[in-house]
Amino acid sequence: MDKPMYAVEVDGLTKIYGTGDTAVTALQDAGFKVRPGELVAILGPSGSGKTTLLTCIGLINEPTVGKVVIDGTVVADGGWQRGIDLKRLRREKLGFIFQAHNLIPFLTAQENVMVALEINGFARNDAKKRAVELLEALNLGHRAVNYPSALSGGESQRVAIARALANRPRVILADEPTAALDTENGKNVMDLLKKLAVENNSAIMVVTHDHRMVENFDRILEVSDGRIVAEKSRTEERVHHGLE
Repeated sequence: MDKPMYAVEVDGLTKIYGTGDTAVTALQDAGFKVRPGELVAILGPSGSGKTTLLTCIGLINEPTVGKVVIDGTVVADGGWQRGIDLKRLRREKLGFIFQAHNLIPFLTAQENVMVALEINGFARNDAKKRAVELLEALNLGHRAVNYPSALSGGESQRVAIARALANRPRVILADEPTAALDTENGKNVMDLLKKLAVENNSAIMVVTHDHRMVENFDRILEVSDGRIVAEKSRTEERVHHGLE
């Protein structure tokens, strides 16, 4: 069976919170497609709808209107589609990196990464090998046996990033993944995401305010007041910020 041309397809995506006079439209008529291997940034001010967009694509927040297709599977079309196992799809197809790292406090850094693999059927030795590889790639090999309480905020975030990447998901959704990191570690994270997008043919969507990392993205989606108001290629964005 041929693999789908797009890893993510969004059409007319709208999310409304509340009803009647208290209704708030957080996202309105969003539409775009993301190819496997593509790294896409979502830029915009606070409250513009960026995180709502990410959580609708991530099968966490049910859309009010519109269609979401993940790796060829229609998961939402005016609400969640019946017969779709959303939990399984999230586990097998999606990787999440959010601002709150949500590490399991009684597991070591290595074990926090391993658990994401073991719940998907990986043998323990294979899970351990993959966890070690990712932690070393994120400059955390020396912290593998430490518990979250012994890690800094930036280190904890990098462990969460390793956990999200562990299962080689088709789609990786990241909300400010470099916000808690210094420039060097932030660049390492973005370089790794770009490398994995190409090697694993994964689509990666990143909500960010961090213009230090703009050169890593293939495409930029700008969001304002719940709408996608602009779309730029990496070259256009680099010129805009005086990088070329």
